[in-house]
Amino acid sequence: MRVSQQGNGDFETIQSAINSIPQDSSQTILMTIESGVYKEKLEINKPNLYLLGDGHVRIVYDDYAKRENAVGMPMGTFASSSTYISCANIKIENITFENTAGESDQVGQAVALYVDADKVAFKNCSFLGAQDTLYLGRPKEELNNKSGRNYFENCRIVGDIDFIFGSATAYFQECQIVSKDQGKEINGYITAAATPVDKEVGFVFHQCKLLSDAAKNSVYLGRPWRDYARTVFIDCWMDQHIHQEGWNDWDKTSVETTVYYGEFGSAGPGANVSKRTVWSAQLNEEDLKKFSLNECFRGDISWIYEWE
Repeated sequence: MRVSQQGNGDFETIQSAINSIPQDSSQTILMTIESGVYKEKLEINKPNLYLLGDGHVRIVYDDYAKRENAVGMPMGTFASSSTYISCANIKIENITFENTAGESDQVGQAVALYVDADKVAFKNCSFLGAQDTLYLGRPKEELNNKSGRNYFENCRIVGDIDFIFGSATAYFQECQIVSKDQGKEINGYITAAATPVDKEVGFVFHQCKLLSDAAKNSVYLGRPWRDYARTVFIDCWMDQHIHQEGWNDWDKTSVETTVYYGEFGSAGPGANVSKRTVWSAQLNEEDLKKFSLNECFRGDISWIYEWE
């Protein structure tokens, strides 16, 4: 099926195209989306979809956590997402997901994409926001957590505070991770993992570039949203904005014995690992084995390569 705002396709909105698909569809459906800015609060709630952007496709919305909902209450972080993926076996290519609510100082949390599903893969996509850009799975103690496997290849993720966060096992291959400059002494934190205690792997960044115009030593690699956060950076290039300590404990010294934060092969101006916090790890060759793509996804990786 084809989506076109110009009336050249089967549907004019992405949501109407998704709504037309039977809930029990078992065959992969290719949905080609023509160039355009689609202002839709989108829910991808049908499985086995392949969304392909044909040209420059942007899906945007402007909700934020503090905005009042229909009953006059703050909608919260989860409901602020511009796009929400709730079903498994989704592949998305050449699409930008953006939350345009504003800067984090003004609006707080404003999610561009929220994924709470297994086997969701992205290629050549962008995720643009400020605080909480990319939400990957609710904490384990919350209801309906699917704590899935998510894969990102050659993607660009932009934000400032905790802008890649959640409980999923997520693998980032050759992505650009861009921290926005807020003009502050501490400009932000890239990750805020909520890895469940029974999970071996949280977020893995492999051969990524960490970029920013922010000041030297002003952005941390991560801080723990939950006590057993697990995040590693392998063979990544880091600009000078990365704080020399690398990691922050979110004012909870107790987590320094429960989190797993590590690096291997870091390069660039922000990669002076000699000054990293003592409770983080420098990985060795043996450690790397458990953070390979195959190990991260429990030997089930064929779905990553099944692009039409």
